[in-house]
Amino acid sequence: MKLKITIDNKTYEVDVEASEPEPPRPQLPPSYMIQPGAARVPAAPAPAAAPAGGEPVDEDKVCRSPINGIVVKVLAQPGQQIQPGDTLLVLEAMKMETNITAPMAGKVAKVNVNAGDSVQSGAVLVEFE
Repeated sequence: MKLKITIDNKTYEVDVEASEPEPPRPQLPPSYMIQPGAARVPAAPAPAAAPAGGEPVDEDKVCRSPINGIVVKVLAQPGQQIQPGDTLLVLEAMKMETNITAPMAGKVAKVNVNAGDSVQSGAVLVEFE
């Protein structure tokens, strides 16, 4: 079978041989179709890392990093009111972006990272009032 293929505005004529037919792939319902996009990971408390200042941290008032990565974008600002599921910042790990979302409603007290910072799993990213 001859086919014409255009790549970068150049047309190529190619001969194609048919081999054994592939078995039909099962069609998944639309609810199972995988769509590209950034993953949303709720900022659940990770194993507590020792605080830098030696003082205890109220785990209900912090957002910890669930993964090691690089901060790509910081969306939360001190004083900002947030709702559960609001994106606080975006981390990149292994060329995948992960949205870090607010675990609860409240007010941002302090953002401990900036874009470009490298963070470890369990590091406190955002503190709440």
